[in-house]
Amino acid sequence: MNIAYVVINIVIMLIMLFVLNKMARAHVKFSKRVFVALGVGILFGALLQLVFKSDSAVVTQTADWIGIVGNGYVSFLKMIVMPLVMVSIIQAITNLDSSKGLGKMAGLVIGILVFTTLIAATVGALTSNVFDLNASSIQSGQVEKARSKELEAKLGDVQDQTVPEKIVSFIPENPFADMTGSRPTSTLAVVIFSAFLGIAALQLRRKKPEQADMFNKIVNAIYAVIMRMVTLILRMTPYGVLALMTTTVAQTNVQGILNLGKFVIASYVALIIMFIVHFLLIMFTGLNPVSYFKKVLPTLVFAFTSRTSAGSIPMNIETQTKRLGVEEGIANLSASFGASIGQNGCAGVYPAMLAVMIAPTVGINPWSVAFLVKLILIVAISSFGVAGVGGGATFAALIVLSSMNLPVGLAGLLISIEPLIDMGRTALNVDGSMTAGVLSAHFLGKLDKDKFNDMTLTDESDDLA
Repeated sequence: MNIAYVVINIVIMLIMLFVLNKMARAHVKFSKRVFVALGVGILFGALLQLVFKSDSAVVTQTADWIGIVGNGYVSFLKMIVMPLVMVSIIQAITNLDSSKGLGKMAGLVIGILVFTTLIAATVGALTSNVFDLNASSIQSGQVEKARSKELEAKLGDVQDQTVPEKIVSFIPENPFADMTGSRPTSTLAVVIFSAFLGIAALQLRRKKPEQADMFNKIVNAIYAVIMRMVTLILRMTPYGVLALMTTTVAQTNVQGILNLGKFVIASYVALIIMFIVHFLLIMFTGLNPVSYFKKVLPTLVFAFTSRTSAGSIPMNIETQTKRLGVEEGIANLSASFGASIGQNGCAGVYPAMLAVMIAPTVGINPWSVAFLVKLILIVAISSFGVAGVGGGATFAALIVLSSMNLPVGLAGLLISIEPLIDMGRTALNVDGSMTAGVLSAHFLGKLDKDKFNDMTLTDESDDLA
């Protein structure tokens, strides 16, 4: 009988996918299709949860089959991330007049990312204190205990690496291995390798202009092809959002959310505050935060449903360049750096909240100024090289908790609500990188303000509509 239910569920999903396709053929705006997919996915997932319960084999099997669409879409995005990062940065540098402004551009992007992470850590710590979160009050079951042991096992790998070793790990000893995403710092390593390659090509103009010109033409041609691939993949976004949202809601541990409701609420309060901070930073530069919000919303929806900062890079760059008026080089750098440096959600808010919540279990006053200052600084430093895929927040938390001499295993108590919180964290990560791109372009005089203020560009290009 289970098989019959699974088949019915799959047929319903196929019908919804067909409707989305018909909407695309009818030229319904891309953003509207994304929001329809989001809403329908939530409703269908809730229906599956209500009818079959989250522990039912029917839900699991249905999610597995629907996951072909959702997880397949995310895999396609991850497939294009590294080639896009590499070619985009090389192309951006080779199209510069000289390499003089590159350091300023990269330094400004990184500086804004780290600055907002400092704010995020402060917001996370204070929110956790205001809500009086305490890990000792959380009940742990078998799943939580297993997760705690797993985290304690990972702690050795984190503690074995000193700060100088961590900095050296950013350098790509084998850029081809990093192209496969083999390390948490792979994205950052590819950025560094691509920057060196671009600078080398740029400096080649003086000695061998013909070869440099040929290389530049090849890079521009490859970039055009890669961007076309990005467009083809982004067309799948409504289908991916529908499937991802359905499986996420259907498999949500409702009881876990109820048990840890206070932490969930506190987390989203902190995340919302940081979104407001981003909009205020945009406003303080004289730009319209409403225009910014409307244009980035579809990208944030995707980041929210997919839970991958790295997978959001293609859509991130597309939004910055085509709708926000950010110069291509800055957009490429901010999107790429933002997936591995200064993640406001995963490397800022979350580790700080955990540290404050765990501190009382070892007799530390979480309101202590010395504790808070040390925590915020450690969070900012540890935000370098955090993976932009699932598990990045856990990796960041391990580093912060171990550096603060706090028990790492207690972080495993939150496993039941991890997916729900990770959705908001990822959206904040991506918004932070786009904010860094817009602010950097504004400060460097490379922001097309006419395009930024043009409200007719709130939707994707004709290729996606």
